[in-house]
Amino acid sequence: MPPRRRQPPRSPEHAALGEAIRRARVALGYSQEDFAGAADIHITLIGGLERGVSNPNYTTLLRLSKALGTTPGALLTAADKLAAGSSLSRPPSG
Repeated sequence: MPPRRRQPPRSPEHAALGEAIRRARVALGYSQEDFAGAADIHITLIGGLERGVSNPNYTTLLRLSKALGTTPGALLTAADKLAAGSSLSRPPSG
């Protein structure tokens, strides 16, 4: 069997959104499986979103936000802050 490939995030913004989702999920004590059930989203999509390789649609953002007890706007704001404060959005130096 060939080794599994690790797909890079679609963009720094996708990576930041995934990190915001993961942090909120962990803060609430959800496993990915429990979170997927609460949001009525397949567990593989949760993993893809948290890795920044999947692109959520509006309905998915609504479901994620509801399960996290927040709003889509607050979730996106958290992602923007993560992107602005990390190497995710900065060009490589050197």
